[in-house]
This record gives sequence, structure tokens and C-alpha cells, in this order.
Amino acid sequence: MLFFALILAAFLAVGIYAARRVKHGSISDLIVAGRSLPRWMALLTMTATWVDGGYLLGTAEGAYRSGVASGVQGGLCFGLSLVLGGLFFARRMRRMGFNTLIDPFESRFGKRWAAVLFIPAMLAELFWSAELLVAIGSSFDVILGIKLTAAILLAALVVTIYTMIGGLWSVAYTDAVQLLVVAIGLAIALPFVLHATGGIASYPHSTAIAGGDAAWWDLSAMLVFGGIPWNCYFQRVLSCRNERDARWMSIGSGLLTVAFVVPPLLVGMAAASGGRVVANASEVLPWMLKTTTPAWVALLGLLAIVGAVTSSFSASVLSAASMFSWNCCKRLLWPDLTGARLATVLRVSVAVLGGGALWMALKVQSVQALWFFSSDLVFVLLFPQLVCALFDPKANRIGSIAAFSVSLVLRIGGGEPLLGIPALIHYPFPYKTLAAAAGMVLLPVVSRLTARLSQSRKLANVAEAAMMEA
Repeated sequence: MLFFALILAAFLAVGIYAARRVKHGSISDLIVAGRSLPRWMALLTMTATWVDGGYLLGTAEGAYRSGVASGVQGGLCFGLSLVLGGLFFARRMRRMGFNTLIDPFESRFGKRWAAVLFIPAMLAELFWSAELLVAIGSSFDVILGIKLTAAILLAALVVTIYTMIGGLWSVAYTDAVQLLVVAIGLAIALPFVLHATGGIASYPHSTAIAGGDAAWWDLSAMLVFGGIPWNCYFQRVLSCRNERDARWMSIGSGLLTVAFVVPPLLVGMAAASGGRVVANASEVLPWMLKTTTPAWVALLGLLAIVGAVTSSFSASVLSAASMFSWNCCKRLLWPDLTGARLATVLRVSVAVLGGGALWMALKVQSVQALWFFSSDLVFVLLFPQLVCALFDPKANRIGSIAAFSVSLVLRIGGGEPLLGIPALIHYPFPYKTLAAAAGMVLLPVVSRLTARLSQSRKLANVAEAAMMEA
């Protein structure tokens, strides 16, 4: 436990040091780092955010249980989502000077409807935060035998403190350190794992990367396109110094995200090749670190998992708090909120949302199911909205409401076994992509049919002027 405490103390020290970049509690510094984040730091914090505990543990689990196609799916698709985000979304979002993912929705569809679209965006971040805490707790339980509750409580407390103090500056600095920790820990542990298991020559599953069924492609589409409309992604895009930096940061972090697939993938393949029997496949990565490497190497591997989890947890909590404080409190409920009070609201929101994620991680048994489901809804509900808000000048509120409603009905109608929701519509094929496509088609069509009832709004910068006032 002392080792864990020292790790978190080091992260806290880095976060407090970085908080010196916040100028007089400026809300711009807290949310988007004053739009002055260097490209290299933006690249590292974005990569660290996507390479989380679920990424590492899930990649190893997929390779161990099912094959290479399952193992690489998450990392490859999330990396591709960042590349596509850089090619098509980053420059436009940065050029418009928005502060959050919700700003273009407000600009195009109005404040009240944007508040509705905010709900799945915030829930996705919150459930993701909770799942990350579960990942760190289970890893410590496997390797060190520390009770899950103790590890979760301490990690959540430390990360919440430095996120409250320094906002995105603290998150970005600690992300850079944590990503370096991930790379070093996995690089040192991997040779020991491969040596102990005899390598991957006897890997029993298929090594073909392409998935052979429709469900694989349906899930891949969800991960690729559903990986774009996340505020934690655009928070880094909007913190870059200019739109060129935003674009290349996104593309570069996408390539780095794909590269980080290799170590956990090889660990999962080595476990299967060596005939290792793991009681819980989701814990194959920490289990292999414990059983195939010296104690000091296992600690370095654990440190890598801790770094991956804490970097993503701080990003997701800050992201949710930014949307709540800016889009709900400032833009909708209290337009006259001053900059100092808005900064206070943001910090309180970080503490409350961090506490909420902690409660779910400790009490709710289906956190991972909720995270997958909310990620699903981000793809189905928000991706069509984002595309049309940014690129369709005739998109209006009625079209947005119609697309949102139909996509939601189509998705919920298919049921959700993980949450015990029965299927009301029995699809003969995977339907997540269908639900998202329906929204993509309906939004522009209904907008044009209702042009006289709901005039389209020009996409404008609703953020800069208000930020100046704050």
C-alpha cells in the first residue's frame, strides 16, 4: 500500500506544480488551458486519455479469450477515431473557438435542446470514470492483494484534488508523466512475460485481424464513430494553440493509441499460448504480471496500469464538470455568472462528479455494462447530431429532435441484455449502426421539410464572447 501511496503522491505533486499555469483561477485556463497547450503536450494528454485501464485490460482479455481480431478491436478503432477526428472535425471545432462538445449543438439548435443532448454526453463520461476506478481496484487486488475499496478511494481522492486545483493544465502535465510510466512499465514487463510463457508461437486462436461477422463490424463502427463525439477528446482539440496543431495532435495521438495495442495484445496472446488458465479473463494482464515476472517488474507493470487509469479518470471527470458548469450553469441557468464564481462551480462539479463516480464504482455492480451502453448511445445519438451541427447549414432543431428520438427508439427497441432491457424490436441483424444511420438521414431531411416551422441557425461562436465576459 505504501508503494501505491507514493505513486499517487508523485502524481499529486505534478498536478499541483502544473496548477501554477492557471492565471488567477481563469475559467479558460481550467477548461481549455487558455488555448495555449503545446502540440506535444496535447498529443500526450490525448493519447493518455484513450489508453486507459479498460484499454489495456480489455486488449489482453480479448487476445486471451477470443483472438487477435477481438484483442486489437478497441485500440485500433479508438486510434482510427482520433485520426478521423483530426481529418474532419478538429480544425473546424478549433476554428470556431468552442469550449465544449455541446457548444455547436447550442449554436445550431438552441440552449434548451443542447441541454438535452448534454445528458448522454455527461453520463457517458461519468460511467466511464466509474469503470476506470473498478479497473484500478481489481488490478491491485490481483497483484498486491490490497482490498479493492482502499485502492479506489485513494486513487479517486488524489486525482480529484489535483483536477480541482489546476483543471486541464494539471490533467495535461500528469497525463504526460503517466503515459511515460505506462510505456516504461509495459516495455520492461513484456520480455519477462514472453520468456516465461515461451512466446506466442503456440497461440491457439486465429491471428486474422479482420472480423468475420456482422456483429464485429457493427461494434467496430460504434467504436470508431462513437469515439469522436466525446468532450474529453474535443477538450484537447480546443486547448491547442491553433487549428493546425489541433489537427496534427489528433492524428498523431491516434497513431500512438494504435501503437499501444501491441504490449497488452502480446501479453494476452502469451497467456493463451502458454496454456495459462485465468479464472477471470478480464484480469489476465495483472495476473500475468504477478505470475510470470519478478516482484519489482510486476510493480512496474502495476504502475503502468495505475498511470493509464488515473490519466483517463482525471480527463473524464474534468470533461463532465466542464460541460455541466459551462453549458448548463453558465449558458442556460445563470448567464450572469462571473468568471470567479464559474471557476468555483467547475471545481465543485469536479468534486461532486468524482464522488458520484466513486459511489458507482463501489456500489453499482453493472458499471461496465452502463459504460458500454452509454458509449453505445454516444454513437447512436450524438454522432449524427455533431456531423449535422458542424457541416449542414440547413440543420434545425425540429430535425435534430426527430433524429434523436427515432435513433433512441431504434436503439432501445433492440434491448440491452447487459442491463436487462428486453428487446421490443427483433432485428435479424446488428442494429447499432442502423440506429445511428437513421439519425444521420433523418436530421437533414426533416430539417429541410420543416424549414418554414423552424428556421436554421447559423453556426456561430457562442463561446468566445461569453468566455470574455466570464
